[in-house]
Amino acid sequence: MTLKKQPSVALVILAFAAVYLIWGSTYFFIEMAVKHIPPMVLGAIRFIIAGIIMMIWVTIKGERIWQRAAIVPAAVSGLLMLFLGNGAVIWAEQFLPSSFVAIFLASAPLWFLLLDKVNWKQNFNNKYMIMGVAIGLLGVVALFYEKIVATGYGNSLLPLIILCVANISWALGSLFSKYKVKGTSASVNSTWQMLAAGMAFTVAGAFNKEFVSVDWAAIPPKAWASLAYLVVFGSIIGYSAYVFLLSVRSATQVSTYAYVNPLVAVLLGVLINHDKLTPMQLGGLAIILCSVFFINLAKKNQLKVKARLKAQA
Repeated sequence: MTLKKQPSVALVILAFAAVYLIWGSTYFFIEMAVKHIPPMVLGAIRFIIAGIIMMIWVTIKGERIWQRAAIVPAAVSGLLMLFLGNGAVIWAEQFLPSSFVAIFLASAPLWFLLLDKVNWKQNFNNKYMIMGVAIGLLGVVALFYEKIVATGYGNSLLPLIILCVANISWALGSLFSKYKVKGTSASVNSTWQMLAAGMAFTVAGAFNKEFVSVDWAAIPPKAWASLAYLVVFGSIIGYSAYVFLLSVRSATQVSTYAYVNPLVAVLLGVLINHDKLTPMQLGGLAIILCSVFFINLAKKNQLKVKARLKAQA
């Protein structure tokens, strides 16, 4: 039996950097784009273009892409993650600031912990994992508590409910992709996920007449530039890196992106919108970094246990 080749440490680190840093910026660019491009139209253009580019790329690489066994599961996970999960984020950012949306979605690791039934035993018996998730949520609250109280976004009930659905759908889609999509590369998997989501956005946009109502000539260059950023960096690079990480790392460890993304969103606000960081927000940033440390420590501890058990076998 041929052992599956493990990815290099450098490749995994680069993938985490893409998911941590690039995705943190996508919230800002979604907000910039959705001010001028309707949400379903935005999602359709973004994921169809990204999916087509990915299909050309994997074809050039010589990978097998036309496999029903790969297409159907990838389409299901793509609809859950990108159409329902990301689509809800795009819709919500019509009403809520990008930094607030990023912070609200920072509870993703908790949903991964609760829904990842396969790893319940090792996750709930790992004190570092529990500490990491708990500390991360505490850091998220500290980071945005003052802004939430000052602006009163807690009163926007419907967008918050939609974002809760987005969180659960994203976690379910990610776990489905990790455990049900077998025998296909991460690049082929993400290609079909994006194409499936793009088609769903197109149908939804046609149904609610967004495509016929949009004033294409009135869309400013900065909105098109934001869309281009989302296609190249958010989807082709960031999302492909995320799907790759799901195939080589635990879902809970990969989900730590949700703690780092708000940090990036806040820093973008400081650099671009000249927001000011308070002592409590700085403390929240430090706490979030601690949470990522504990969750990664949990992963190392799990690997040591597995190695010890294998040596004793």
